Amino acid sequence: MRSVAIIGVGQSHFVRSYPGAIRELVFEGYKEAMTDAGITAKDIGASVVCSAPEYDKQRSPAGVVAEYLGLNPQPTFYVETLCSSSSTGMRLAYSLVASGLHDIVAVLGFQKMSEISSAESQERMGRGADIQWESPFGTMMPAYYAMYAQAHMAQYGTRPEDLAAIRVKSATYGQINDRAVYRKAVTPEMFTNPEDKMSGPVASPLRVGDCCANADGASCIIVASEDKARLFSKKPIWILGVGAATASVNLTGRDLFTGLRAAEQAAAMAYAMAGVGPKDIDIAEVHDCFTIAEIMAYENLGFAKPGEGPELIRSKATYKDGAIPVNVDGGLLSKGHPIGATGGSQVRTIVLQLRGEAGPMQVKDPEIGLVHNIGGVGIYGNVTILGNQPAGGKR
Repeated sequence: MRSVAIIGVGQSHFVRSYPGAIRELVFEGYKEAMTDAGITAKDIGASVVCSAPEYDKQRSPAGVVAEYLGLNPQPTFYVETLCSSSSTGMRLAYSLVASGLHDIVAVLGFQKMSEISSAESQERMGRGADIQWESPFGTMMPAYYAMYAQAHMAQYGTRPEDLAAIRVKSATYGQINDRAVYRKAVTPEMFTNPEDKMSGPVASPLRVGDCCANADGASCIIVASEDKARLFSKKPIWILGVGAATASVNLTGRDLFTGLRAAEQAAAMAYAMAGVGPKDIDIAEVHDCFTIAEIMAYENLGFAKPGEGPELIRSKATYKDGAIPVNVDGGLLSKGHPIGATGGSQVRTIVLQLRGEAGPMQVKDPEIGLVHNIGGVGIYGNVTILGNQPAGGKR
């Protein structure tokens, strides 16, 4: 197995409504990543296109995207694991390069969610669950995560203000991320003011401010073998560990309701492969589709013991200058959540951080970063560990 690195990253602005076609949206992330990597289309051996289906009319978009980007006749693959699609795509790209089948692979994630209404989008998200035994009864993403929040509160005493504190942190950094869809300050008082939309009920105990927003967006990650990485890039970022797990689609098959078992299992695999542990992580991007999801991620990743996740946000340990900075680009709560592009956007943030190129969001001298990307309500768990030194390199 060859060492594998990331040599280019790109992302479009995440917006509420993108005016162009899917292929044009994907090009925005692709162009930035290719410029970053310093390569051309002829250098790419294969592409992996990632999105969740049914948000647009184009069936099998991989072929359309590859043609538009000039990536034919190289093979292209279409990958879908709901909200973790582009992390799964990067895992496939890693495998293709590590095995020696290809030297450079582009991972292209996108979603143009504005082509359908919010109600239609919620219905499609609900169908990410079991369409025979769950989604026909009206369960949707906010309701699922509200049940997890209720369980966490019942078992550990987590408070609504802990959830609000997650959103306050998110907005702190969303304001300085020019790619984010939501760039306004949020205060704790907004959650208790009945006249503020942030306090509006969604699914108890989740309020409007506890939920991320849909968005249109694209991301691109260029993955390369060690020899190509050293040829093209002055600052390759190395893929040290990849972990993935799948849980029961039906919640009746779950044995944990205060966290996501697939995330725990994926993290264990990634840590073992990278030869590191939670204390070695200098910065993390976690899947905060809802505020409770970030708190559960703290615990599932080993940054806190079960039930102690709220202490990290209360003490501001997950702020930029804290012990374990998390989502200092605003996370999904501020950036927005264009499903297929989200994982690639998270990877981009960590790559820029490890290079020291994150601008006002930069954490001091990080060496190892982690990406936690979840598909559905914990159905798919993906954890990726990146470093600025290859495996075995000095820390």
